[in-house]
Amino acid sequence: MSGHGGAKKGFATRAVQLLALVTSFGVLFALTHLTPGVESRLGTMMAIGFLVLAGTLLSELLEPLGLPHLSGYLLAGIVGGPHVLHLVDHHTVEQLSPVNVLALALIALAGGVELKIETLRSVAKSLAFASLIQTFVVLLGMGTVFLLLSRFIPFAKDLELRPLLGVALLWGALCVTRSPSACMGILSQTRAKGPLATFSLGFIMLSDVVVVIMVATAVMLARPLITGASATSIEDLYGLGHHLLGSFSMGTTLGLALAIYLRLVGSQLVLVLLALGFGVTAGLKYVHVDPLLTFLTAGFVVQNLSNQGPKLLHAVEQMGSVVFVLFFATAGAHLDVPLLKQAWAIALALCGMRVVFTFLAARLSSRLANDPPVVRKWGWSSLVSQAGLALGLGVVVKNSFPGPVGEGFGSLVIAAVAINEMVGPVLFKMALDKTGESDRSEPAARPSLQPPAPAH
Repeated sequence: MSGHGGAKKGFATRAVQLLALVTSFGVLFALTHLTPGVESRLGTMMAIGFLVLAGTLLSELLEPLGLPHLSGYLLAGIVGGPHVLHLVDHHTVEQLSPVNVLALALIALAGGVELKIETLRSVAKSLAFASLIQTFVVLLGMGTVFLLLSRFIPFAKDLELRPLLGVALLWGALCVTRSPSACMGILSQTRAKGPLATFSLGFIMLSDVVVVIMVATAVMLARPLITGASATSIEDLYGLGHHLLGSFSMGTTLGLALAIYLRLVGSQLVLVLLALGFGVTAGLKYVHVDPLLTFLTAGFVVQNLSNQGPKLLHAVEQMGSVVFVLFFATAGAHLDVPLLKQAWAIALALCGMRVVFTFLAARLSSRLANDPPVVRKWGWSSLVSQAGLALGLGVVVKNSFPGPVGEGFGSLVIAAVAINEMVGPVLFKMALDKTGESDRSEPAARPSLQPPAPAH
């Protein structure tokens, strides 16, 4: 991702960036609107070039306002996407979806590499309290809020109590999900080091394990409530166990293989990462193993069972400098603006209450764990963002409960994630800047997070 810090850019540099941004939008706007059907002939490569260029330029222009680069990437995708200026059409956006697979693989690998055993040991108490309290407070709190606001939710207002409880359970589970991609994106930009950065990375990455278990359990419990079918069967629990154990075992094997390759060969890492992102991910999905947990485990193994962690992290960050821009720009283009206009009021209310419960849970867990003051004050800031995992849950619910409930739930998920995706990164970057953890120098690559200094 674009660097954070370095030499301060003057007015002339910003003017050139603005001129280049306006020119890129203007040229593509003229081509797509003055020549009907031209967008279908421009191809995917043109869209990739436009989104990467526009996202990078807009992120640089927003930097003086203190906004994270992710905001620029998302905004470029929204404005240039099919719902605003229509510079990139729906079909092209769908063709760019494989980028998401590669980006998530890189994010999980980098997150695993960042998780050193000594770092986790130093914040183990904080992570334990935060995981337990965040899970139950947010799950129960947001489930209750959904029940109270159900009369204002079109697909839920006519449901009987039993199916309404099932939908509320699913919404509470959705609200516990976080965004590893947003966390890693902000940390890559700011190269932050300190108690807040360490806690945020450790909690969000490790909470994926909790979330996968909780989401699968919530779907199993909600199905008989919503559909009136028989209770959860032992086969469902067996499938969940296979999912988790398979992810960890495959991740361990992959991590050992990566460590051996890095030690004995260590070249052509771009091709290796491409093969992992596309080929291995497809294979993992085929055998019903979670790619995110698998790559997270693989990165953790490389870091802690070999000395090849820095080499892998450097390769991921080099490749991710372009992939992450395209990933978030494409996410912006995917945003259904008309849907957000329709559901913005109830989605905003639900998102606001989620922030409240997240804040309260973070304060309580930090007090019980005796966290450093900076984590007590700002630990909640990294937990607002949502992205792929929440959207994935929306798809699972939509497929599991076809009809008005599934369709309505999936639409509300998209609207809520859109709000959290735009607000969350801003809050996290603001917290890192205010605490002084953002690194404003310009190193070649951000080193792995070290354990925070003990609180006095």
